[in-house]
Amino acid sequence: MLNESDVLEVLDLLESAGAVAWVDGGWGVDALIGETTRAHADLDLVVLADQLDLVRGALAGAGFTEVLRDRLPTALAVADGAGREIDLHPVVGSAREGGRQLLPGGERFHYPAPTTGTIGGRRVPCVDAATQVRCHLGYAATDKDRQDMARLHAGTGVELPPGYPPAP
Repeated sequence: MLNESDVLEVLDLLESAGAVAWVDGGWGVDALIGETTRAHADLDLVVLADQLDLVRGALAGAGFTEVLRDRLPTALAVADGAGREIDLHPVVGSAREGGRQLLPGGERFHYPAPTTGTIGGRRVPCVDAATQVRCHLGYAATDKDRQDMARLHAGTGVELPPGYPPAP
């Protein structure tokens, strides 16, 4: 599990190393809402593909050495000895323009340039609300997914697709 301090520590570490990263997933939803709404098992980060070695090196220096899942070029999940997990989503592009993530089968997913959210009272770069919704489509939503999307809709006004399953 990661708490707000862990997330900010990782973001500071990557920024100090010169790497660009923006928060995605559950922490990204919380950043857009401006408050931590639940416990998070991992931290999802969009990173620039050409900085992936830099990101991995910085994280290794902080103890994130165990590779949980290597699905590169789509994603890479690492963990530290305390059980904190980080899922990296490499994109080709820039923070100014966004980037494209290569998906299995050769498809591409576009992440727009980051917007700003808040974690632990501090402004952080994160994935915008509309993209968060798009990331939650195409698979059977879990209770956690449905709750996150309901919170995102309530907190930002982003529209959910017709028929998106309601939160339990």
